[in-house]
Amino acid sequence: MIYSKHKRRRQLIIYGGNRMKYISTLISVKDMEISKRFYHDVLGLDVIVDLGANVTLTGGFALQTMDTWQHFIADKDVSLHNNAIELVFEETDFDTFLDHVKKFDIVYVHGLIEHSWGQRVIRFYDPDYHIIEVGESMEIVVKRFKNTGMTDEQVAERMDVSLEYVQGYLYP
Repeated sequence: MIYSKHKRRRQLIIYGGNRMKYISTLISVKDMEISKRFYHDVLGLDVIVDLGANVTLTGGFALQTMDTWQHFIADKDVSLHNNAIELVFEETDFDTFLDHVKKFDIVYVHGLIEHSWGQRVIRFYDPDYHIIEVGESMEIVVKRFKNTGMTDEQVAERMDVSLEYVQGYLYP
């Protein structure tokens, strides 16, 4: 879909009768074995496909060795530690995850914060300084507010979301 800034309407563009399909996010890594171990041990992700220089993990993203990635992009420079993107994960048992992550020697972007909509998150770097965000599941945020005695409408207002969004989590 293409969104027009000027006309404030969206247009669906179809190429050859097929719609474009998003497949994966790929990040380049210096050391594949260190990265596989990090994503498994810290985030609990498993290797789905291991092609050596390219590895797909549960969650649908891929790791690519830096040297092969650089070759794929016509030997252009690869910049790590640029703070321009993040991989985002949600955790239903966020407090347990916070205890778990303390076991590792991790460089944090920041410690525990709570966003204005009530979601608690932490951000840290992977071994190649890609930012990882792990946040409390939005379903859990909704239920946490509801369990304090808030009405559905109050939860929606507190989180700055629609009533339908809140009720979608409360009454699936």
